[in-house]
Amino acid sequence: MTIATGERVALYLQDKHPIRDGMRYAQLAEACGFEAVWQAESRLVREATVPMAAFAAVTERIGIGSGVVNTWTRNVGLLAATFSTLDDLAPGRITLGLGAWWDPLASKVGIHRRRPVQAMRELVEVTRRLLAMERVTYHGEFVDVDEIEIDIVHGDRSPKDVPIYIAATTGMRMMELAGEIGDGVLLNYLVGPEYNRTAMEHLAIGAERAGRSLDDVDRPQLVVCSLDDDRALALDRARELVTQYLGQQPHIGKASGVDASLLEEIGRILTWPATPEQIERAMTLVPDDVVQLITASGTVDDCRAKVDEYVAAGCTCPVLYPLGDDVPAMIEAFATVGVR
Repeated sequence: MTIATGERVALYLQDKHPIRDGMRYAQLAEACGFEAVWQAESRLVREATVPMAAFAAVTERIGIGSGVVNTWTRNVGLLAATFSTLDDLAPGRITLGLGAWWDPLASKVGIHRRRPVQAMRELVEVTRRLLAMERVTYHGEFVDVDEIEIDIVHGDRSPKDVPIYIAATTGMRMMELAGEIGDGVLLNYLVGPEYNRTAMEHLAIGAERAGRSLDDVDRPQLVVCSLDDDRALALDRARELVTQYLGQQPHIGKASGVDASLLEEIGRILTWPATPEQIERAMTLVPDDVVQLITASGTVDDCRAKVDEYVAAGCTCPVLYPLGDDVPAMIEAFATVGVR
Protein backbone atom coordinates (compact mmCIF):
# COMPACT_ATOMS: atom_id res chain seq x y z
CA MET A 1 0.00 0.00 0.00
CA THR A 2 1.94 3.05 -1.18
CA ILE A 3 1.78 6.45 0.47
CA ALA A 4 -0.44 8.59 -1.73
CA THR A 5 -0.21 12.32 -2.23
CA GLY A 6 -3.02 14.80 -1.83
CA GLU A 7 -6.28 13.99 -0.06
CA ARG A 8 -6.40 10.58 1.55
CA VAL A 9 -9.14 8.65 3.32
CA ALA A 10 -9.75 5.00 4.22
CA LEU A 11 -12.50 2.81 5.68
CA TYR A 12 -12.41 0.77 8.90
CA LEU A 13 -14.71 -2.19 9.50
CA GLN A 14 -15.18 -4.17 12.69
CA ASP A 15 -17.95 -6.71 13.28
CA LYS A 16 -21.17 -4.68 13.25
CA HIS A 17 -22.01 -5.50 9.63
CA PRO A 18 -22.19 -8.90 7.91
CA ILE A 19 -19.09 -9.66 5.86
CA ARG A 20 -21.09 -9.62 2.62
CA ASP A 21 -22.21 -6.07 3.45
CA GLY A 22 -18.58 -5.22 4.12
CA MET A 23 -17.70 -6.50 0.66
CA ARG A 24 -20.17 -4.05 -0.86
CA TYR A 25 -18.83 -1.24 1.31
CA ALA A 26 -15.29 -2.02 0.14
CA GLN A 27 -16.44 -1.81 -3.48
CA LEU A 28 -18.18 1.52 -2.85
CA ALA A 29 -15.14 2.89 -1.00
CA GLU A 30 -12.97 1.95 -3.97
CA ALA A 31 -15.36 3.72 -6.36
CA CYS A 32 -15.34 6.81 -4.10
CA GLY A 33 -11.56 7.12 -4.08
CA PHE A 34 -10.79 5.62 -0.67
CA GLU A 35 -7.24 4.29 -0.59
CA ALA A 36 -7.79 1.35 1.74
CA VAL A 37 -10.16 -0.68 3.87
CA TRP A 38 -8.81 -1.89 7.22
CA GLN A 39 -10.40 -4.84 8.99
CA ALA A 40 -10.37 -5.08 12.78
CA GLU A 41 -9.63 -8.18 14.79
CA SER A 42 -11.20 -7.10 18.04
CA ARG A 43 -12.35 -8.99 21.12
CA LEU A 44 -13.41 -12.57 20.29
CA VAL A 45 -15.82 -11.73 17.51
CA ARG A 46 -14.27 -11.63 14.07
CA GLU A 47 -10.75 -12.50 13.03
CA ALA A 48 -9.28 -10.24 10.36
CA THR A 49 -7.89 -12.32 7.51
CA VAL A 50 -11.10 -13.98 6.27
CA PRO A 51 -12.91 -10.67 5.62
CA MET A 52 -9.67 -9.21 4.22
CA ALA A 53 -9.66 -11.98 1.62
CA ALA A 54 -13.32 -11.34 0.87
CA PHE A 55 -12.73 -7.62 0.33
CA ALA A 56 -9.69 -8.31 -1.84
CA ALA A 57 -11.62 -10.76 -4.01
CA VAL A 58 -14.30 -8.22 -5.02
CA THR A 59 -12.08 -5.16 -5.55
CA GLU A 60 -9.27 -4.28 -7.92
CA ARG A 61 -7.30 -1.30 -6.60
CA ILE A 62 -8.08 -0.48 -3.00
CA GLY A 63 -5.58 -1.47 -0.31
CA ILE A 64 -6.55 -4.07 2.29
CA GLY A 65 -5.08 -3.90 5.79
CA SER A 66 -5.36 -5.73 9.10
CA GLY A 67 -6.27 -3.24 11.77
CA VAL A 68 -4.85 -5.10 13.66
CA VAL A 69 -3.78 -8.69 14.28
CA ASN A 70 -1.84 -9.26 17.49
CA THR A 71 1.69 -10.43 18.18
CA TRP A 72 0.76 -13.30 20.49
CA THR A 73 -1.69 -15.74 18.90
CA ARG A 74 -0.08 -16.53 15.54
CA ASN A 75 3.25 -18.28 15.20
CA VAL A 76 5.61 -16.13 13.12
CA GLY A 77 5.71 -18.72 10.34
CA LEU A 78 1.92 -18.86 10.12
CA LEU A 79 1.70 -15.06 10.25
CA ALA A 80 4.09 -14.65 7.33
CA ALA A 81 2.48 -17.47 5.34
CA THR A 82 -0.99 -15.98 5.87
CA PHE A 83 -0.02 -12.55 4.59
CA SER A 84 1.95 -14.08 1.74
CA THR A 85 -1.26 -15.90 0.79
CA LEU A 86 -3.27 -12.68 0.93
CA ASP A 87 -0.66 -11.01 -1.28
CA ASP A 88 -1.12 -13.85 -3.77
CA LEU A 89 -4.81 -12.90 -3.91
CA ALA A 90 -4.23 -9.14 -4.15
CA PRO A 91 -0.58 -8.46 -5.07
CA GLY A 92 0.76 -5.19 -3.74
CA ARG A 93 -2.51 -4.31 -1.98
CA ILE A 94 -2.07 -6.01 1.41
CA THR A 95 -0.80 -4.33 4.58
CA LEU A 96 0.02 -6.18 7.80
CA GLY A 97 -1.08 -4.13 10.80
CA LEU A 98 0.28 -5.54 14.07
CA GLY A 99 -0.71 -4.68 17.64
CA ALA A 100 0.29 -5.75 21.14
CA TRP A 101 -3.28 -6.78 22.15
CA TRP A 102 -4.79 -5.93 25.52
CA ASP A 103 -5.83 -7.26 28.91
CA PRO A 104 -7.98 -8.62 30.40
CA LEU A 105 -8.82 -10.32 27.10
CA ALA A 106 -5.33 -11.75 26.59
CA SER A 107 -5.05 -13.15 30.10
CA LYS A 108 -8.55 -14.63 29.92
CA VAL A 109 -7.48 -16.82 26.99
CA GLY A 110 -4.20 -17.83 28.64
CA ILE A 111 -1.84 -15.30 27.05
CA HIS A 112 0.52 -13.64 29.51
CA ARG A 113 1.79 -10.53 27.80
CA ARG A 114 5.22 -9.26 28.82
CA ARG A 115 7.80 -6.99 27.25
CA PRO A 116 5.48 -6.16 24.35
CA VAL A 117 7.96 -3.81 22.67
CA GLN A 118 10.66 -6.49 22.46
CA ALA A 119 8.10 -9.06 21.30
CA MET A 120 6.98 -6.66 18.55
CA ARG A 121 10.54 -5.95 17.45
CA GLU A 122 11.36 -9.63 17.04
CA LEU A 123 8.14 -10.51 15.26
CA VAL A 124 8.43 -7.62 12.79
CA GLU A 125 12.03 -8.46 11.95
CA VAL A 126 11.44 -12.14 11.30
CA THR A 127 8.11 -11.65 9.49
CA ARG A 128 9.69 -9.05 7.22
CA ARG A 129 12.59 -11.35 6.38
CA LEU A 130 10.25 -14.24 5.64
CA LEU A 131 8.12 -12.06 3.35
CA ALA A 132 11.35 -11.08 1.60
CA MET A 133 11.63 -14.81 0.85
CA GLU A 134 14.71 -15.29 2.99
CA ARG A 135 15.58 -18.49 4.81
CA VAL A 136 15.65 -17.41 8.43
CA THR A 137 17.36 -18.58 11.58
CA TYR A 138 16.63 -16.37 14.58
CA HIS A 139 16.96 -17.06 18.28
CA GLY A 140 15.25 -14.33 20.27
CA GLU A 141 13.38 -14.09 23.52
CA PHE A 142 9.98 -14.42 21.83
CA VAL A 143 10.74 -15.69 18.33
CA ASP A 144 12.90 -18.79 17.97
CA VAL A 145 13.11 -20.31 14.50
CA ASP A 146 15.65 -22.49 12.72
CA GLU A 147 16.13 -22.52 8.94
CA ILE A 148 12.55 -21.67 7.94
CA GLU A 149 11.19 -20.00 4.82
CA ILE A 150 7.95 -19.45 2.95
CA ASP A 151 8.29 -22.71 1.09
CA ILE A 152 6.71 -21.91 -2.27
CA VAL A 153 7.30 -24.85 -4.60
CA HIS A 154 4.94 -23.92 -7.42
CA GLY A 155 4.58 -20.23 -8.14
CA ASP A 156 6.29 -16.89 -7.78
CA ARG A 157 9.12 -16.82 -5.24
CA SER A 158 9.80 -13.10 -5.57
CA PRO A 159 9.70 -10.98 -2.38
CA LYS A 160 6.24 -10.02 -1.14
CA ASP A 161 5.30 -6.35 -1.11
CA VAL A 162 3.55 -6.36 2.28
CA PRO A 163 4.27 -3.25 4.40
CA ILE A 164 4.16 -3.70 8.17
CA TYR A 165 2.38 -1.05 10.22
CA ILE A 166 2.69 -1.06 14.01
CA ALA A 167 -0.37 -0.08 16.01
CA ALA A 168 0.57 2.12 18.93
CA THR A 169 -2.03 3.27 21.44
CA THR A 170 -0.84 4.90 24.63
CA GLY A 171 2.59 3.32 24.98
CA MET A 172 5.21 5.80 23.82
CA ARG A 173 7.96 3.18 23.74
CA MET A 174 5.87 1.29 21.18
CA MET A 175 5.32 4.57 19.34
CA GLU A 176 9.09 5.06 19.14
CA LEU A 177 9.51 1.50 17.89
CA ALA A 178 6.96 2.20 15.15
CA GLY A 179 8.97 5.24 14.12
CA GLU A 180 12.16 3.19 14.11
CA ILE A 181 11.17 -0.02 12.30
CA GLY A 182 7.61 0.32 10.97
CA ASP A 183 6.66 1.07 7.40
CA GLY A 184 3.97 3.09 9.13
CA VAL A 185 2.06 3.46 12.36
CA LEU A 186 -1.67 2.86 12.73
CA LEU A 187 -2.79 5.43 15.28
CA ASN A 188 -5.70 4.43 17.46
CA TYR A 189 -9.20 5.79 17.74
CA LEU A 190 -10.94 7.21 20.79
CA VAL A 191 -8.05 9.53 21.51
CA GLY A 192 -8.26 13.29 21.12
CA PRO A 193 -6.34 15.20 18.44
CA GLU A 194 -4.09 16.69 21.13
CA TYR A 195 -2.85 13.20 21.94
CA ASN A 196 -1.41 13.06 18.41
CA ARG A 197 1.04 15.83 19.16
CA THR A 198 2.72 13.71 21.84
CA ALA A 199 2.63 10.72 19.49
CA MET A 200 4.38 12.70 16.75
CA GLU A 201 7.21 13.62 19.13
CA HIS A 202 7.88 10.00 19.98
CA LEU A 203 7.51 8.77 16.41
CA ALA A 204 10.15 11.31 15.42
CA ILE A 205 12.49 10.05 18.17
CA GLY A 206 12.19 6.51 16.85
CA ALA A 207 12.57 7.58 13.23
CA GLU A 208 15.78 9.45 14.09
CA ARG A 209 17.26 6.24 15.50
CA ALA A 210 16.88 4.68 12.06
CA GLY A 211 18.32 7.69 10.24
CA ARG A 212 15.01 8.90 8.87
CA SER A 213 12.46 11.58 9.68
CA LEU A 214 8.83 11.70 10.75
CA ASP A 215 7.86 12.36 7.13
CA ASP A 216 9.19 8.91 6.23
CA VAL A 217 6.62 7.23 8.51
CA ASP A 218 3.06 6.93 7.23
CA ARG A 219 0.52 7.76 9.94
CA PRO A 220 -3.05 6.61 9.18
CA GLN A 221 -5.42 6.94 12.12
CA LEU A 222 -8.64 5.21 13.09
CA VAL A 223 -11.38 7.77 13.66
CA VAL A 224 -14.82 6.86 15.00
CA CYS A 225 -17.36 8.55 12.72
CA SER A 226 -20.98 8.69 13.87
CA LEU A 227 -22.71 10.67 11.14
CA ASP A 228 -26.39 11.64 11.13
CA ASP A 229 -28.53 14.65 10.26
CA ASP A 230 -29.86 14.27 13.82
CA ARG A 231 -26.84 15.41 15.82
CA ALA A 232 -28.19 14.14 19.16
CA LEU A 233 -28.76 10.68 17.69
CA ALA A 234 -25.23 10.64 16.28
CA LEU A 235 -23.78 11.51 19.69
CA ASP A 236 -25.82 8.84 21.48
CA ARG A 237 -24.72 6.24 18.97
CA ALA A 238 -21.06 7.10 19.60
CA ARG A 239 -21.59 7.25 23.36
CA GLU A 240 -22.22 3.49 23.50
CA LEU A 241 -18.83 2.68 21.95
CA VAL A 242 -17.05 5.37 23.95
CA THR A 243 -18.50 3.98 27.19
CA GLN A 244 -17.28 0.45 26.42
CA TYR A 245 -13.74 1.62 25.72
CA LEU A 246 -13.54 3.90 28.74
CA GLY A 247 -14.59 0.96 30.92
CA GLN A 248 -12.57 -1.79 29.25
CA GLN A 249 -9.46 0.11 28.09
CA PRO A 250 -9.23 3.12 30.41
CA HIS A 251 -5.60 3.78 29.43
CA ILE A 252 -6.92 5.14 26.13
CA GLY A 253 -9.17 7.62 27.91
CA LYS A 254 -6.38 8.66 30.28
CA ALA A 255 -4.14 9.44 27.30
CA SER A 256 -6.74 11.92 26.04
CA GLY A 257 -7.27 13.65 29.35
CA VAL A 258 -10.60 12.08 30.31
CA ASP A 259 -11.17 12.70 34.02
CA ALA A 260 -9.78 9.84 36.11
CA SER A 261 -12.78 9.83 38.46
CA LEU A 262 -15.11 9.30 35.49
CA LEU A 263 -12.99 6.38 34.31
CA GLU A 264 -13.09 4.82 37.78
CA GLU A 265 -16.85 5.24 38.04
CA ILE A 266 -17.42 3.62 34.64
CA GLY A 267 -14.96 0.84 35.52
CA ARG A 268 -16.97 -0.05 38.60
CA ILE A 269 -19.96 -0.78 36.37
CA LEU A 270 -18.43 -2.64 33.44
CA THR A 271 -15.31 -4.46 32.32
CA TRP A 272 -14.80 -7.22 29.72
CA PRO A 273 -17.05 -8.88 28.78
CA ALA A 274 -19.81 -6.37 29.51
CA THR A 275 -23.54 -7.04 29.43
CA PRO A 276 -25.90 -4.75 27.51
CA GLU A 277 -27.40 -3.70 30.84
CA GLN A 278 -24.00 -2.66 32.21
CA ILE A 279 -23.24 -0.64 29.09
CA GLU A 280 -26.62 1.10 29.26
CA ARG A 281 -26.09 2.04 32.91
CA ALA A 282 -22.57 3.33 32.33
CA MET A 283 -23.60 5.37 29.26
CA THR A 284 -25.53 7.76 31.49
CA LEU A 285 -22.22 8.83 33.02
CA VAL A 286 -20.57 9.92 29.75
CA PRO A 287 -21.26 13.57 28.82
CA ASP A 288 -21.43 14.97 25.29
CA ASP A 289 -18.12 16.82 25.62
CA VAL A 290 -16.24 13.54 26.22
CA VAL A 291 -17.93 11.97 23.17
CA GLN A 292 -16.99 14.99 21.05
CA LEU A 293 -13.42 15.00 22.38
CA ILE A 294 -12.54 11.54 21.05
CA THR A 295 -14.92 10.92 18.11
CA ALA A 296 -16.12 12.61 14.93
CA SER A 297 -19.85 12.68 15.68
CA GLY A 298 -22.73 14.77 14.40
CA THR A 299 -23.70 16.15 11.03
CA VAL A 300 -21.52 15.89 7.92
CA ASP A 301 -19.99 19.28 8.72
CA ASP A 302 -19.36 18.27 12.34
CA CYS A 303 -17.63 15.06 11.29
CA ARG A 304 -15.53 16.75 8.61
CA ALA A 305 -14.38 19.44 11.04
CA LYS A 306 -13.30 16.86 13.63
CA VAL A 307 -11.49 14.73 11.06
CA ASP A 308 -9.62 17.85 9.94
CA GLU A 309 -8.42 18.30 13.54
CA TYR A 310 -6.80 14.86 13.46
CA VAL A 311 -5.12 15.61 10.15
CA ALA A 312 -3.83 18.95 11.47
CA ALA A 313 -2.38 17.07 14.45
CA GLY A 314 -0.32 14.67 12.31
CA CYS A 315 -2.63 12.00 10.89
CA THR A 316 -1.77 11.37 7.22
CA CYS A 317 -4.89 9.38 6.35
CA PRO A 318 -8.13 9.26 8.37
CA VAL A 319 -9.41 5.67 8.61
CA LEU A 320 -13.11 6.17 9.25
CA TYR A 321 -15.05 3.74 11.44
CA PRO A 322 -18.77 4.16 10.59
CA LEU A 323 -21.11 3.72 13.53
CA GLY A 324 -24.38 4.46 11.74
CA ASP A 325 -26.46 1.97 9.81
CA ASP A 326 -26.13 4.03 6.61
CA VAL A 327 -22.51 3.22 5.86
CA PRO A 328 -22.80 4.27 2.18
CA ALA A 329 -23.85 7.77 3.30
CA MET A 330 -20.67 8.11 5.35
CA ILE A 331 -18.50 6.80 2.53
CA GLU A 332 -20.07 9.17 0.03
CA ALA A 333 -19.74 12.11 2.45
CA PHE A 334 -15.97 11.63 2.45
CA ALA A 335 -15.54 10.59 -1.19
CA THR A 336 -12.46 11.95 -2.93
CA VAL A 337 -13.74 11.11 -6.43
CA GLY A 338 -17.21 10.69 -7.89
CA VAL A 339 -19.86 11.55 -5.29
CA ARG A 340 -19.03 14.56 -3.16
